[in-house]
Amino acid sequence: QVQLVESGGGSVQTGGSLRLSCAASGRAFGSYTMAWFRQAPGKEREFAATISQSSSATIYANSVKGRFIISRDNAKNTVYLQMNSLKPEDTAVYYCAGRVRGGLGQTASLYDYWGQGTQVTVSS
Repeated sequence: QVQLVESGGGSVQTGGSLRLSCAASGRAFGSYTMAWFRQAPGKEREFAATISQSSSATIYANSVKGRFIISRDNAKNTVYLQMNSLKPEDTAVYYCAGRVRGGLGQTASLYDYWGQGTQVTVSS
């Protein structure tokens, strides 16, 4: 069983930055595709970014492209989401997710493991 624990959320003003971290337990982290999703109040969970096992490939949602950067450190069993130029519409609970099978995916149902989420609030 893999456990994912997010950290780094908080409250910032428009234009600010935050760096989210997701620490994974277990020895197979390097074999997982990892992703970040987010869920705003009253809305469905939506894809934000995903990264391949070796960091060779990434995909971003159009809403965050050019502002967010996903990265990972397999030696530390950690995936990151650097969020810049934050907007009020980025306010959400952010979840990291892990997929045992290879291949980047933008659909939540493709992912096998989930963290508990971390709140990000952007005020205008």
